[in-house]
Amino acid sequence: MTPQELRHQVRQGQLNAPTAGYCGEFAQANLAILPKAYADDFMRFCQRNPKACPLLGVGEPGQWNMESIGRDIDIRTDIPGYYLYRDGQLAGELTTLHDVWQTDFVVFAIGCSFSFEQMLMQAGVPLRHIAEKRNVAMYRSSTPNVPAGPFGGNMVVSMRPMKSRDAIRAIQITSRFPAVHGAPVHTGDPGLIGIADLQKPDYGEPVAVHSDELPVFWACGVTPQEAIRSARPPIAITHKPGHMLVTDIPNSALAAF
Repeated sequence: MTPQELRHQVRQGQLNAPTAGYCGEFAQANLAILPKAYADDFMRFCQRNPKACPLLGVGEPGQWNMESIGRDIDIRTDIPGYYLYRDGQLAGELTTLHDVWQTDFVVFAIGCSFSFEQMLMQAGVPLRHIAEKRNVAMYRSSTPNVPAGPFGGNMVVSMRPMKSRDAIRAIQITSRFPAVHGAPVHTGDPGLIGIADLQKPDYGEPVAVHSDELPVFWACGVTPQEAIRSARPPIAITHKPGHMLVTDIPNSALAAF
């Protein structure tokens, strides 16, 4: 199906699952929505942390339709799941934003590692979470973000287990796409980046790492949720981890070289 057809399914309540594996040729986006009073600081946060927060689009205050990233997008309905934060604390999950939408909300669409997964699979790199129909495993790392205003916290990373030869190929492929997190930030021992147990992700679902595999970690677009926890705005909205906005942007258009 096309990205627009998928968004319409989400809008009609027919799809509320993680979006990994859908519309693989098109970029998926993480979401952060903040009141205008916090938008400038958050913009600077993204600019200072481009691995975790590569911007695909920024809306005007109150704008819920972002034609720059997709035809007939409605940010209030077209994501399969939302997190609502109040004063930096997760206050609930939502399926639409109609009841909480504010005229001063600014939408940030941030590149997602799901976008390069189709390229990895086309190159013969297996991805276990997709094969097992699981949400990708995500972890809070000990790597600090570069702060901007009240936004700070540590980087969140996503992990995919790979054999050494596949990890090398994955580095080659993803380094061409900085707009969707680019090359991995770490391979190997998770303890070196503050992760104690790979079977206990902070977001998503665990996948096995076999004895002949390495865990490979990419910067993750869930990082803004940790920044929101540190900034404690009165209200903020993000995507539910793994439940992305599927855009009309072809992944091929995001290649840096």
